[in-house]
Amino acid sequence: MNLVDTHAHLDLLEGDVAQALERAAAAGVTGVITIGIDLASSRRAVEYAHAFPAVRAVVGMHPHDASDLDAAALHEIGRLAADPRVVGIGETGLDFYRNLSPRSDQERAFRALLDLARELELPAVVHDREAHSDTMRILEEYAPFDGRMVMHCFSGDLEMARAVIAMGGYVSVAGPVTFHNARRLQGVVRELPLDRLLVETDSPFLSPHPFRGKPNSPERVVLVAEKVAELKGISVEELDLPDPLPLRAD
Repeated sequence: MNLVDTHAHLDLLEGDVAQALERAAAAGVTGVITIGIDLASSRRAVEYAHAFPAVRAVVGMHPHDASDLDAAALHEIGRLAADPRVVGIGETGLDFYRNLSPRSDQERAFRALLDLARELELPAVVHDREAHSDTMRILEEYAPFDGRMVMHCFSGDLEMARAVIAMGGYVSVAGPVTFHNARRLQGVVRELPLDRLLVETDSPFLSPHPFRGKPNSPERVVLVAEKVAELKGISVEELDLPDPLPLRAD
Protein backbone atom coordinates (compact mmCIF):
# COMPACT_ATOMS: atom_id res chain seq x y z
CA MET A 1 0.00 0.00 0.00
CA ASN A 2 1.29 3.42 -1.00
CA LEU A 3 0.15 5.53 1.96
CA VAL A 4 0.91 9.25 1.77
CA ASP A 5 -0.01 11.83 4.39
CA THR A 6 -1.11 14.43 1.86
CA HIS A 7 -1.33 17.35 4.30
CA ALA A 8 0.86 17.96 7.34
CA HIS A 9 2.60 20.94 8.91
CA LEU A 10 5.96 19.56 9.92
CA ASP A 11 7.21 22.93 11.11
CA LEU A 12 4.42 23.05 13.71
CA LEU A 13 4.96 19.58 15.18
CA GLU A 14 5.89 19.17 18.80
CA GLY A 15 9.19 17.37 19.17
CA ASP A 16 11.79 16.32 16.63
CA VAL A 17 10.70 16.19 12.98
CA ALA A 18 13.15 13.43 12.10
CA GLN A 19 11.73 11.24 14.86
CA ALA A 20 8.17 11.95 13.70
CA LEU A 21 9.10 10.89 10.17
CA GLU A 22 10.78 7.74 11.51
CA ARG A 23 7.56 6.84 13.36
CA ALA A 24 5.57 7.45 10.19
CA ALA A 25 7.85 5.24 8.12
CA ALA A 26 7.67 2.49 10.75
CA ALA A 27 3.87 2.67 10.57
CA GLY A 28 3.94 2.19 6.79
CA VAL A 29 3.65 5.80 5.64
CA THR A 30 5.61 6.17 2.42
CA GLY A 31 5.44 9.94 2.03
CA VAL A 32 4.53 13.16 3.83
CA ILE A 33 3.55 16.40 2.14
CA THR A 34 4.30 19.41 4.33
CA ILE A 35 2.24 22.50 3.67
CA GLY A 36 3.13 26.17 3.86
CA ILE A 37 0.76 28.64 5.49
CA ASP A 38 2.87 31.78 5.06
CA LEU A 39 6.25 32.72 3.64
CA ALA A 40 8.26 31.49 6.63
CA SER A 41 6.55 28.10 6.79
CA SER A 42 6.72 27.75 3.00
CA ARG A 43 10.50 28.23 3.15
CA ARG A 44 10.72 25.66 5.94
CA ALA A 45 8.59 23.26 3.90
CA VAL A 46 11.12 23.40 1.08
CA GLU A 47 13.96 22.89 3.55
CA TYR A 48 12.27 19.79 5.00
CA ALA A 49 11.64 18.43 1.51
CA HIS A 50 15.36 18.64 0.79
CA ALA A 51 16.38 17.26 4.17
CA PHE A 52 14.14 14.17 4.11
CA PRO A 53 13.61 12.02 0.99
CA ALA A 54 10.05 11.06 2.00
CA VAL A 55 8.93 14.70 2.26
CA ARG A 56 7.50 16.92 -0.47
CA ALA A 57 6.55 20.58 -0.10
CA VAL A 58 3.57 22.76 -0.94
CA VAL A 59 4.02 26.54 -0.71
CA GLY A 60 1.41 29.22 -0.27
CA MET A 61 -0.53 31.50 2.04
CA HIS A 62 -3.32 30.38 4.38
CA PRO A 63 -6.52 32.46 4.26
CA HIS A 64 -5.79 33.55 7.84
CA ASP A 65 -2.78 35.45 6.43
CA ALA A 66 -4.31 36.44 3.11
CA SER A 67 -3.87 40.14 3.84
CA ASP A 68 -0.10 39.58 3.74
CA LEU A 69 -0.16 38.37 0.13
CA ASP A 70 1.18 41.42 -1.68
CA ALA A 71 3.11 41.41 -4.97
CA ALA A 72 6.42 40.70 -3.22
CA ALA A 73 5.00 37.76 -1.27
CA LEU A 74 3.40 36.31 -4.38
CA HIS A 75 6.70 36.61 -6.24
CA GLU A 76 8.49 34.80 -3.39
CA ILE A 77 5.95 31.96 -3.43
CA GLY A 78 6.48 31.65 -7.17
CA ARG A 79 10.24 31.54 -6.65
CA LEU A 80 9.90 28.81 -4.01
CA ALA A 81 7.54 26.87 -6.27
CA ALA A 82 10.26 26.58 -8.90
CA ASP A 83 12.07 24.13 -6.62
CA PRO A 84 11.61 20.56 -7.89
CA ARG A 85 10.70 19.36 -4.39
CA VAL A 86 7.61 21.61 -4.47
CA VAL A 87 4.53 19.75 -5.69
CA GLY A 88 1.71 22.25 -5.21
CA ILE A 89 0.48 25.73 -4.32
CA GLY A 90 -1.29 26.20 -0.99
CA GLU A 91 -2.68 26.08 1.22
CA THR A 92 -5.04 28.71 -0.04
CA GLY A 93 -8.76 29.24 0.09
CA LEU A 94 -11.38 30.75 2.37
CA ASP A 95 -11.92 30.58 6.13
CA PHE A 96 -15.12 32.34 7.17
CA TYR A 97 -15.05 30.71 10.62
CA ARG A 98 -12.25 32.83 12.06
CA ASN A 99 -12.10 35.65 9.48
CA LEU A 100 -8.55 36.54 10.53
CA SER A 101 -8.16 38.33 7.20
CA PRO A 102 -11.05 40.30 5.65
CA ARG A 103 -13.13 38.21 3.29
CA SER A 104 -12.25 40.48 0.38
CA ASP A 105 -8.54 39.86 1.01
CA GLN A 106 -9.16 36.12 1.27
CA GLU A 107 -10.87 36.06 -2.12
CA ARG A 108 -8.15 38.19 -3.70
CA ALA A 109 -5.38 35.96 -2.36
CA PHE A 110 -7.27 32.79 -3.31
CA ARG A 111 -7.56 33.91 -6.92
CA ALA A 112 -3.95 35.08 -7.05
CA LEU A 113 -2.66 31.71 -5.87
CA LEU A 114 -5.00 29.80 -8.17
CA ASP A 115 -3.63 31.92 -11.01
CA LEU A 116 -0.09 31.00 -9.92
CA ALA A 117 -0.96 27.31 -9.72
CA ARG A 118 -2.40 27.45 -13.22
CA GLU A 119 0.62 29.34 -14.56
CA LEU A 120 3.06 26.83 -13.05
CA GLU A 121 0.87 23.81 -13.84
CA LEU A 122 0.91 22.75 -10.20
CA PRO A 123 -2.00 21.43 -8.13
CA ALA A 124 -3.77 23.84 -5.78
CA VAL A 125 -4.34 22.71 -2.17
CA VAL A 126 -7.58 24.33 -1.03
CA HIS A 127 -8.70 25.24 2.50
CA ASP A 128 -12.45 25.70 3.00
CA ARG A 129 -13.99 26.32 6.39
CA GLU A 130 -17.59 27.51 6.63
CA ALA A 131 -17.24 29.02 3.15
CA HIS A 132 -18.53 26.22 0.95
CA SER A 133 -20.60 28.24 -1.51
CA ASP A 134 -17.99 30.96 -2.01
CA THR A 135 -15.17 28.45 -2.29
CA MET A 136 -17.04 26.51 -4.96
CA ARG A 137 -18.03 29.69 -6.79
CA ILE A 138 -14.38 30.68 -7.16
CA LEU A 139 -13.21 27.17 -8.03
CA GLU A 140 -15.81 26.95 -10.77
CA GLU A 141 -14.15 29.97 -12.41
CA TYR A 142 -10.93 27.93 -12.73
CA ALA A 143 -12.34 24.50 -13.56
CA PRO A 144 -11.61 22.04 -15.01
CA PHE A 145 -8.53 21.19 -12.96
CA ASP A 146 -7.47 17.97 -14.68
CA GLY A 147 -6.32 16.49 -11.36
CA ARG A 148 -4.62 19.70 -10.21
CA MET A 149 -6.73 20.50 -7.15
CA VAL A 150 -7.08 18.97 -3.69
CA MET A 151 -9.89 19.94 -1.33
CA HIS A 152 -8.08 19.55 1.98
CA CYS A 153 -9.85 18.33 5.14
CA PHE A 154 -13.20 18.07 3.39
CA SER A 155 -16.20 19.14 5.48
CA GLY A 156 -18.96 19.56 2.91
CA ASP A 157 -21.80 17.29 1.84
CA LEU A 158 -22.00 14.63 -0.86
CA GLU A 159 -23.26 17.05 -3.49
CA MET A 160 -20.25 19.30 -2.93
CA ALA A 161 -17.83 16.36 -2.97
CA ARG A 162 -19.24 15.19 -6.28
CA ALA A 163 -18.93 18.71 -7.66
CA VAL A 164 -15.25 18.82 -6.63
CA ILE A 165 -14.64 15.53 -8.43
CA ALA A 166 -16.57 16.71 -11.50
CA MET A 167 -14.18 19.69 -11.66
CA GLY A 168 -11.25 17.28 -11.76
CA GLY A 169 -10.32 17.64 -8.10
CA TYR A 170 -9.66 15.29 -5.20
CA VAL A 171 -11.41 15.06 -1.83
CA SER A 172 -9.08 14.63 1.17
CA VAL A 173 -10.28 13.49 4.58
CA ALA A 174 -8.51 13.85 7.91
CA GLY A 175 -8.99 12.73 11.51
CA PRO A 176 -12.61 13.88 11.81
CA VAL A 177 -13.73 10.98 9.60
CA THR A 178 -12.87 8.68 12.54
CA PHE A 179 -15.04 10.56 15.05
CA HIS A 180 -18.16 8.77 16.27
CA ASN A 181 -20.40 11.72 15.42
CA ALA A 182 -19.05 12.22 11.86
CA ARG A 183 -21.92 10.42 10.18
CA ARG A 184 -22.28 12.86 7.28
CA LEU A 185 -18.60 12.78 6.40
CA GLN A 186 -18.53 9.00 6.73
CA GLY A 187 -21.51 8.81 4.38
CA VAL A 188 -19.66 10.96 1.86
CA VAL A 189 -16.63 8.67 1.97
CA ARG A 190 -18.82 5.60 1.39
CA GLU A 191 -20.18 7.11 -1.81
CA LEU A 192 -17.02 8.51 -3.41
CA PRO A 193 -14.74 6.62 -5.80
CA LEU A 194 -11.44 5.56 -4.27
CA ASP A 195 -9.49 7.06 -7.15
CA ARG A 196 -10.58 10.54 -6.01
CA LEU A 197 -10.13 10.08 -2.26
CA LEU A 198 -7.06 11.11 -0.26
CA VAL A 199 -6.08 10.84 3.41
CA GLU A 200 -4.21 13.33 5.56
CA THR A 201 -3.47 14.25 9.16
CA ASP A 202 -3.28 18.06 9.07
CA SER A 203 -0.67 17.50 11.81
CA PRO A 204 -0.39 18.76 14.48
CA PHE A 205 -4.14 19.37 14.33
CA LEU A 206 -7.19 17.08 14.08
CA SER A 207 -5.89 13.92 15.69
CA PRO A 208 -8.06 10.91 14.85
CA HIS A 209 -9.89 8.77 17.38
CA PRO A 210 -8.71 7.61 19.94
CA PHE A 211 -6.25 10.53 20.11
CA ARG A 212 -8.83 13.28 19.58
CA GLY A 213 -7.79 16.50 21.27
CA LYS A 214 -4.10 15.55 21.43
CA PRO A 215 -1.31 16.79 19.14
CA ASN A 216 -1.36 14.94 15.84
CA SER A 217 1.57 13.55 13.84
CA PRO A 218 1.97 11.91 10.41
CA GLU A 219 1.97 8.26 11.54
CA ARG A 220 -1.68 8.66 12.51
CA VAL A 221 -2.69 8.91 8.87
CA VAL A 222 -2.80 5.11 9.14
CA LEU A 223 -5.85 5.46 11.41
CA VAL A 224 -7.57 7.66 8.84
CA ALA A 225 -6.78 5.14 6.10
CA GLU A 226 -8.10 2.29 8.23
CA LYS A 227 -11.38 4.14 8.74
CA VAL A 228 -11.72 4.83 5.02
CA ALA A 229 -11.11 1.13 4.30
CA GLU A 230 -13.71 0.15 6.90
CA LEU A 231 -16.27 2.51 5.35
CA LYS A 232 -15.52 1.03 1.93
CA GLY A 233 -15.85 -2.53 3.20
CA ILE A 234 -12.30 -3.51 2.24
CA SER A 235 -9.09 -4.24 4.09
CA VAL A 236 -6.58 -1.46 4.53
CA GLU A 237 -4.15 -3.52 2.45
CA GLU A 238 -6.61 -3.27 -0.46
CA LEU A 239 -6.82 0.50 -0.15
CA ASP A 240 -5.24 1.87 -3.34
CA LEU A 241 -5.39 5.66 -3.04
CA PRO A 242 -4.10 8.04 -5.71
CA ASP A 243 -1.05 10.29 -5.36
CA PRO A 244 -1.95 13.54 -7.13
CA LEU A 245 0.99 15.52 -5.76
CA PRO A 246 3.97 13.71 -7.28
CA LEU A 247 7.49 14.96 -7.61
CA ARG A 248 8.16 16.48 -11.01
CA ALA A 249 10.26 14.52 -13.47
CA ASP A 250 13.85 15.71 -13.80
